[in-house]
Amino acid sequence: MKFDTPAGANPIDRERVVGRPLDRVEGPLKVSGTAPYAYERHDVAPDAAYGWVVGSTIAKGRIQSIDTRVAEAAPGVIAVIHAANAGQLGQSGSHAVRLLGGPEIEHYDQAVALVVAERFEQARHAAALLKIDYVVEDGRYDLEDAIPHARQAPRGFGGPGLTRAGDFEAGFAAAAVQLDERYTTPDQSHQMMEPHASTARWDGDALKLWTSNQMIADAVDDMAVTLGIAKDKVRIISPYIGGGFGSKLWVRADAVLAAIAARHIGRPVKVALARPQIANNTTHRPATVQRIRLGADPAGRIVAIGHESWSGNQPGGGTESAGIQTRLLYRGENRLVAHYLTELNLPEGNAMRAPGEAAGMLALEVAMDELAEKVGLDPVELRIRNDVQYDPEKGPERPFSSRPFIECLRVGAERFGWKDRPHTPASRRDGDWLIGMGMAAAFRGNLVSASKARVGIEGDGRVWVETDMTDIGTGSYTIIAQTAAEMLGVDVTDVDVRLGDSSFPKSAGSGGQWGANSATAGVYAACLSLRREIAQKAGFNDADVDFADGHVLSGNRRIALGEAAGPDGVAVTDGIDFGSLSKRYAQATFGAHFCEVGVDVYTGEIRIRRQAGAFAAGRILNPKSARSQVIGSMTMGAGAALMEELVVDPRFGYFVTRDLVDYHVPVHADIPEQDVFFLSELDDKSSPMKAKGVGELGICGAGASIANAVYNATGIRLRDYPLTLDKLIDRLPLP
Repeated sequence: MKFDTPAGANPIDRERVVGRPLDRVEGPLKVSGTAPYAYERHDVAPDAAYGWVVGSTIAKGRIQSIDTRVAEAAPGVIAVIHAANAGQLGQSGSHAVRLLGGPEIEHYDQAVALVVAERFEQARHAAALLKIDYVVEDGRYDLEDAIPHARQAPRGFGGPGLTRAGDFEAGFAAAAVQLDERYTTPDQSHQMMEPHASTARWDGDALKLWTSNQMIADAVDDMAVTLGIAKDKVRIISPYIGGGFGSKLWVRADAVLAAIAARHIGRPVKVALARPQIANNTTHRPATVQRIRLGADPAGRIVAIGHESWSGNQPGGGTESAGIQTRLLYRGENRLVAHYLTELNLPEGNAMRAPGEAAGMLALEVAMDELAEKVGLDPVELRIRNDVQYDPEKGPERPFSSRPFIECLRVGAERFGWKDRPHTPASRRDGDWLIGMGMAAAFRGNLVSASKARVGIEGDGRVWVETDMTDIGTGSYTIIAQTAAEMLGVDVTDVDVRLGDSSFPKSAGSGGQWGANSATAGVYAACLSLRREIAQKAGFNDADVDFADGHVLSGNRRIALGEAAGPDGVAVTDGIDFGSLSKRYAQATFGAHFCEVGVDVYTGEIRIRRQAGAFAAGRILNPKSARSQVIGSMTMGAGAALMEELVVDPRFGYFVTRDLVDYHVPVHADIPEQDVFFLSELDDKSSPMKAKGVGELGICGAGASIANAVYNATGIRLRDYPLTLDKLIDRLPLP
């Protein structure tokens, strides 16, 4: 199905099932511990051996020698795999570095060997017995020091490295009110609950890999290129994933090394990364240095807006496109957005939840708060005055498909009680606590991707759906079941959903906030084809049928689905291809974050008292799972604001805070109250579902609302994240 004209009325609009806050259909499996995750697939590999990944202890250089003799003689050891005996390996374009290093070393903790043993403990013990001698080379590990070596970033995930409109320099110089500030964000780690883990088994020359991965079809491509085999010899299976946040968009060392080892020893191998290995061995969100310049007239209307961002990565890696939201969010006829990339020898930087906007909004929305103060406007009113209903870089010829940004601001402010915000910073106290409120916009581009599904009806009337879409904790099983149930007129309990297998039709996968909207649109398209097939088998005109209560109906005739399908059942494969609508219309999701904090006047401790937000993301397919996504991303935004930081040791080029003892993330006590409100919105130019993504919207701007609340509480403006107490302690207004 080609989606190139706005969606008209269709069966989803009935919202008998879609749009309802249904419980997760796979929830009982997860809470009972019976949902099979990749490392737990003992049923498919009862004779599996265990691998332990050995990482490089230097950040740049080469291996001079590797002595495996003592390790190989250790109890239970079957093999030690390293670059010299692993066979020739390719490098996928998805990876900036090799997943098995040697002799050249590209970053600290790059996998250089895998010790395989009968038992996990034996593999871990023997790994410590390897003797590796390195030749160390000088590297570049500090972003600030590397900025002079930066170049304009090439086109990437965030679009072109440089965009302009009007004459930014002249417009800014002539502006009555000017803001020119610098903001920094640190390297951050995904630290999802389930580590990267894989179970590999070879059946002859064909690989079967149970792995924790967000994008199944891409995983097939990457494994085929890396191992030098045909794609039809690779099957990826990933039905349950314990979180990813972008770190599992592409296969990592666990998958590749498990496959190499299993082929080497002739039996299945399990490999999982230990928690401390995740930070340095896999990917992370790169640190940024951002310069924001805002020029406005005395009434606060922006006439010039400039956002420049610097980040670093491995040679061949991409930039953290922190300015992408600035291209679309606010008015201003004179515009500059530029991304600069410098070479660092740290572990590879790559996508992490809302890449670009999550880091960029931490800066832009603080800058907007500072501008509001300069022009004497309420921060909500400033944003309303700078709303724009079209792409401000391209002009009115590219309007937004839907943009209820002002409604989000007003509804959010009313629900939060924004009118009670202290107008003077550091003016409200509650015992030893300074109390403040802050707000920020929420913005995330609406991306879509082609997606297919196979849908069938059995002779007993049960419906099933197969697609390689994944569920990373987001509720894919449930919303896909809801879509099929709505389209075919059955209850959700009558739909079986099978996900995460490369033998199923290719879907959009989970990432970039595109998964839910795209994958359900693919199921919608397949169900349309199936409705036509069933109508024809029943002898009905397919333009004149309805599906309800497990039956296909036309006029006064009514036939049970199972009867219409026949004893052998019927199945079709179809999908959605998105046309030019996303080019003709700017598409995005919007919201407004609000936060109240307390800051201890003596210690500088920051405590969130409550968070709230109003959001517009098209049709909300399942309000319960969507709310879960948003409160999770708001919590992640709180972590980015207050505590998350991969601290770099510039002497040795590695992340020091590499486990959950040192890399802090929010816990329940840090987030006492969250209010999430979804505006009613249908976007007919987004997809036939009239939905949009929502999973990453909640992190975009959440941290900035906290930073702005801290300023309102203390009168201290912090521009360097995370907002730790050492940045406040000697500046607090003591009683």
